[in-house]
Amino acid sequence: MHPPLHRDLSKMGRIFYGIAIAAMGLLTMYYHRMPYMMIPPKHQWLSDHVIWVYLSGALLLLAGICIALEKQRRQAAFLLGIALLLIFFFYFIPYELMMSPNYKRFGDWENAAKELSLAGGALVIAGRRLAPLGVVIFALTIISFSFDHFLYARQAAGYVPSWVPYPVCWLYLTGAALFCSGIAILLNIKRRLAATLLGVMIFIWIVILHIPYALSAPLARNEGEVTSAFLALAYCGIAFIMAQAGSDF
Repeated sequence: MHPPLHRDLSKMGRIFYGIAIAAMGLLTMYYHRMPYMMIPPKHQWLSDHVIWVYLSGALLLLAGICIALEKQRRQAAFLLGIALLLIFFFYFIPYELMMSPNYKRFGDWENAAKELSLAGGALVIAGRRLAPLGVVIFALTIISFSFDHFLYARQAAGYVPSWVPYPVCWLYLTGAALFCSGIAILLNIKRRLAATLLGVMIFIWIVILHIPYALSAPLARNEGEVTSAFLALAYCGIAFIMAQAGSDF
C-alpha cells in the first residue's frame, strides 16, 4: 500500500502532465508550428504544412486530455511515448550528427533532451513493462539538465529573477539538486523521496520563474516562455508520478 500522500501526488502528476501535453497541442495550433523542443530548429519548414500542424496539435491535445482525465490513459501514453522516441532517434539524432555544426557542444542537445524527457514521462504513465525504461530515460535527462546548469550558469544568470541574489550560485545549487535527484532516481536510492523533492523544486520554479515570464508579454509574442512553463509542468508531473511508485519501477 502506498501512503495516501503519494497516491495524491501521482494523480496530480498525471493531471499536470496531461494538461502540459494538451496545452502544447493547443499552442501548436495557435502558433502554427510545433513547440520548440519537439523538432530540430532547422526543420520548422514542417510548419508550412497546415494539415500537418493541426493534425499534430490535435493528437497532442487528445493525448493530453486522455491522460489527464484517465480515459484510455495507458494507450494514449504508450502511443505518445513511442512517437516521441521515434522523433528523438530518427529525427533529432540524425539532425545533430549530420546537420548541426555544433553537435559536439553539449548545450546543442538540450532540446533533444527535453523532447526525450517527455517521452520518458509518457512511458512511465503507460506503465507495465515500459515504466522502468521511462524512469531511466527521465533520470538521465534530469542529469543532463544538471550539466547544463554547471556549464552555462553565467550565460543563464540573467534568466534568474532580479530579486534573487547571487544568481550564478543558485544555478549551481539547482544543478547540484538536479544531479543528485537524477542519480537517486536512476539508482533507486530513496527514489520516492528524491522524486517528491524534485517535483516540489520544479513546481517552485513554475511559480516564481516560469509563470511570471509567461505572463510578461502577450501570448502572441511569448511563445517560448509559455511553452517552457508547460514543459516545466510536465516535468513536475513526471516526478510526482514516480514519487508514488518509489522502488516499484
